[in-house]
Amino acid sequence: MKTICLYFEIHQIIHLKRYRFFDIGTDHYYYDDYANDTSISNIAENSYIPALKTLIEMARNSEGAFKVALSLSGVGLEQLERYAPQVIDLLQELAGTGCCEFIAEPYSHGLASLAPNGEKSFREEVKRQVDKINQLFGQKPRIFRNSSLIYDDEIGGLVADMGFKGVLTEGAKHILGWKSPHYLYHCAVNPNLKVLTRDYKLSDDISLRFSNTSWEAYPLMADKYMDWIADSPEEDGVFNIFMELCALGIYQPLSSNILEFMKNLPHAAKERGIGFQTPSEVIKTHKSVSAIDVPYPMSWNDEERDISCWLGNVMQREAFNKLYSIGERVILSKDKHLLQDWDYLQASNNLRFMTTKNNAVSMDRGIYESPYDAFTNYMNILGDFLQRVNWAMPLDIDTEELNAFQTTISNQDKKIQALERQVARLKAASDKPKKS
Repeated sequence: MKTICLYFEIHQIIHLKRYRFFDIGTDHYYYDDYANDTSISNIAENSYIPALKTLIEMARNSEGAFKVALSLSGVGLEQLERYAPQVIDLLQELAGTGCCEFIAEPYSHGLASLAPNGEKSFREEVKRQVDKINQLFGQKPRIFRNSSLIYDDEIGGLVADMGFKGVLTEGAKHILGWKSPHYLYHCAVNPNLKVLTRDYKLSDDISLRFSNTSWEAYPLMADKYMDWIADSPEEDGVFNIFMELCALGIYQPLSSNILEFMKNLPHAAKERGIGFQTPSEVIKTHKSVSAIDVPYPMSWNDEERDISCWLGNVMQREAFNKLYSIGERVILSKDKHLLQDWDYLQASNNLRFMTTKNNAVSMDRGIYESPYDAFTNYMNILGDFLQRVNWAMPLDIDTEELNAFQTTISNQDKKIQALERQVARLKAASDKPKKS
C-alpha cells in the first residue's frame, strides 16, 4: 500500500529594527514590534487559521484515516502566543484529534548544527523546544527535523545520540542519485536513526506551482495529484510531502482554492488505496532499504539544496562565526534577556537576508535594501549583543572558571530551594491546630 507522509512547518522570525552604529552600548532592544505584530497577524488570518481549520476538518471527516505532522520553532511559538493565540488553540484542537504528530526542531530555527562549537547550543535548544511542545500539546516528539531540513551524516549521528528515532530531510538529487525518495533510509553513522526524504517535486507542485496558470499541470485537482502517486512504480512505498504551512494561504492564496484541493485529498487517496501516516508510523510499518550517505550538509532551500543561501558569502560567514563564537558563554550566563536575544538572533532568516545569490524564488528582505544593508544592520546589533555577553561573562575568564562559577551558583540555588521547602514544612506544621 502506498503511503503519504504529509508534514508542515510553522516558523516566523522576530523582525529586527533599524539599528545604527551609534546605538551600540545605549539601546539593547533590537526588534520592530509593529512589524512583528502586523506580519504574524496577517499570516495567521490568511493562512494558519483557515489552514488549521481545514486540517482539523480533514482529520474528523476521515475518521482517523488522515494523518499529518507539524513542527513549530520556539521562536515561532512565542510569536503566536503573543500576537495570535487563537492559532495555539487550533493547534491544540488538532492535537486532540489524535491525527497529528508534533516534530522536534531547534528552538531558534538557527544554524547551531553547522557551527564547529555549536553542539552544546544545539542540544540545549532542541531540548527546550521538545519541552515546550510537550507542555502545549501533550506530546514528546520522537522525530526530528533540523532548520530548513539541514542534514548530513554528522548531524544524523548527533540526532540519534539525542534519542530520536527518525529525521526528516530533503530528497536532494545530488545525494540520492539514482535512489528514489519514496523509500525509508537510515543514517550512515547510526542505523537506528531512520531518514525520511522529501519528494520535492510533489511538494513544490502544491506549495510553489499550484496557482501558476502557465504551469502545464494547471489546474491541479486532487484526483490528478493522487493519480500521479497511484501510477508510480509498485515498489514505491512512501511519498514524503513536506512544506511550510503558509504555503496554504500565502504562497498559494486562498482565492486559488488551495484549501478545497486539500480537503479532497483524503477521499481521492482512499479511492486509490493510498493511505496517510505520520513519520513515526512510517518508521514502524516500513523497513529501511539502505543507508543514505550525506557527507556535506543539504537542505530544502534553493535549487542547490545546500547551505549556500546562509553561508555562501564572506558577510554571512563573518556574521555566523561572530554569533556562534559566544554561544557557550550565553548559555552559561543563564541570563534570561541574553538567552532570549540569542534565540532571536540565531534565526536563520537573518543570515539569509545577506545572500547575494540569484534565486529562482524571489525573497522579501523586509526593511533591507540589499544584502549589504542587511549585513550592516545585523552586525551593529551583534556588536551590542557581544558587549552585553562580555559584560556578563568576561573574556578573561576561561571555560573551566565559568563552569565552576555556574556550578557554585547552581549549588547555592539548590540550597536556597531546600531551605525554602524546609521553612514551608515547618510553617505548615506550626499552623496545625494542637491537640488538647
